Amino acid sequence: MFGLSMKTIYLLIPLSPLAGAIIAGLFGWKIGKVGAHVVTILGVTVSFVLSAFVVLPDVLAGHVFNGPVYTWGVSGNIPMEIGFLIDPLSALMMTVVSFVSLMVHIYTIGYMRDDPGYQRFFSYIALFTFSMLILVMSNNFLQLFFGWEAVGVMSYLLIGFWFTRESAIVANLKAFLVNRIGDFGFILGIAAIYYYFGTLDYGAVFAMAPQFTDKVVQVFPGLDWNVLTLIAILLFVGAMGKSAQVPLHVWLPDSMEGPTPISALIHAATMVTAGVFMVARMSPLYELSETALSVVIVIGAVTAISMALLGIVQNDIKRVVAYSTLSQLGYMMVALGASAYAAGIFHLMTHAFFKALLFLAAGSVIIALHHEQDMRKMGGLKKYMPITFITAWIGALALAGIPPFAGFFSKDMIIEAVHLSQVPGSGFAYIAVLSGVFVTALYTFRMLFLTFEGKPRMDEHALRHVKESPWVVTVPLILLAIPSFIIGALMVEPLLFENYFGDSIKVLAAHDVVAQLGRQYEGLWSFVSHALVSAPFLLAVGGIFTAWLLYIRYPHLPDLISKRTRMVYTILVNKYFADEFNNFVFAGGTRIFGRWLWKIGDVKLIDGLAVNGTARVIGWISAVIRHVQSGYVYHYAFAMILGLFLLITFFLHG
Repeated sequence: MFGLSMKTIYLLIPLSPLAGAIIAGLFGWKIGKVGAHVVTILGVTVSFVLSAFVVLPDVLAGHVFNGPVYTWGVSGNIPMEIGFLIDPLSALMMTVVSFVSLMVHIYTIGYMRDDPGYQRFFSYIALFTFSMLILVMSNNFLQLFFGWEAVGVMSYLLIGFWFTRESAIVANLKAFLVNRIGDFGFILGIAAIYYYFGTLDYGAVFAMAPQFTDKVVQVFPGLDWNVLTLIAILLFVGAMGKSAQVPLHVWLPDSMEGPTPISALIHAATMVTAGVFMVARMSPLYELSETALSVVIVIGAVTAISMALLGIVQNDIKRVVAYSTLSQLGYMMVALGASAYAAGIFHLMTHAFFKALLFLAAGSVIIALHHEQDMRKMGGLKKYMPITFITAWIGALALAGIPPFAGFFSKDMIIEAVHLSQVPGSGFAYIAVLSGVFVTALYTFRMLFLTFEGKPRMDEHALRHVKESPWVVTVPLILLAIPSFIIGALMVEPLLFENYFGDSIKVLAAHDVVAQLGRQYEGLWSFVSHALVSAPFLLAVGGIFTAWLLYIRYPHLPDLISKRTRMVYTILVNKYFADEFNNFVFAGGTRIFGRWLWKIGDVKLIDGLAVNGTARVIGWISAVIRHVQSGYVYHYAFAMILGLFLLITFFLHG
């Protein structure tokens, strides 16, 4: 393309949004709002065009690149390199990330047009895109960690973008602290990889991994752990933080304090899917540890069903979509734990489109209602906002898993793959993801019915000013609605049954549930027709019908049910008391421990013993010596004679 080498094109993909971010961030005051969004959108457009129309076709033609592009420095034997691994997995991620980011950038023009931090916001989201691209393109653990931390820093800045709000500052600090817990495990995993393998290069580590299948290490005296299991679980702790898996999920719903565009960017195709991508990339390690796979599938299953249940009782439209993201991330993790990596990445891709669509549709509603987010104050918006209404319906049907919408294919494949899996915990995971289908359809259409159907519940002033959002908001909705409708049907065969991923994902024959699905697969229409009488489809329809009964036909029933099931409702409304538990045990425990350190370490040891103790010892010595300084000449003469005697005695004995 234009005579550029492929290596130059690989560099342009992350550097284009970085250049836009730097120009908008440092010179935004000079180039103004229009200049800021032009340079950042241009940078992300370059990334998307190169990813989708140059790199992806090149990879599909069989060209894989794996190598360093720049050595930043060498510390000991560790080369600190910027290197790229461009294969089917990274090419797909680059395309999805850059496309969703481009839609969010365009949408932001309309959503943030009156915000005083307009240029700063565009700089942040372009920098976020750069960080995510560096992460998915990396070919070594050091660069992976850089991208990992960079998206964490950018999410901190974006969640707390409206820093004059106390709630936003609390939310971004919470996200930062929870992710540090996950990242501590992640960096320990990377350190263990270097300790045992002597390199941080993916290819070298993956090639040596089979040699370590029987190697053990004592984590605690008398307790042996398989080295690969330890490494895989430590890396997964990082994924639990970044991809918000129970119990490190608590930061993600609170991140709704950030502007809606960043909610879409964080929760759709970018930051929260970094953990899913990382586990899929590390498949050569996870395949050698069934224990690690079991941990992944169980944690994913718990997240999928528990977070879906919380979506039913939320009244904030953005929080419903946030809990939906948590649940869908659980589905992706379940797929990875079942060794159905291709199905997990397939769901990551479809989810990116319909979840970004739902977030941006929610933002469109929020704009129309002057930043009102409570669904109890909405209703009847479909006649005022037809484009938002239709696109939200497409996103909802995709999320609920109704054929032929995108989410149906990826979610159904995950459920079928888990059903075939023999990994310990797969039985529980199957029940969880199957139950989650009903719950997902229920909370999704509850949100849809409360927002767009029925009588308007907002005040007269708000109702008079309701209108469809401007084109910079609705065009991204339409462009995201298209793949949310068709991408599942188009990509199910190539991604799952035509070996699209090739060597970028490794699966042992004993774990290869996707291959088993492929042997049963008889074509797209056969798959859809069979699904129409399967349990997942019937449960999805049941969830939609239940939502219609509760929120359209008999709208008084939800209050009645919540009163009759007061204990369950209280637990769900309080989010299983996870925040209270963390505040009491971890935050409270840390404060108690800190207070103990202060009283013992600071007051008694440092002040009492080291500082005041030294002063008291010097004072005591001074008091003793003061008596020697009497002022009488014969006392001094006696001391001199005594000293002379001692010196003579010392030398004579010497």
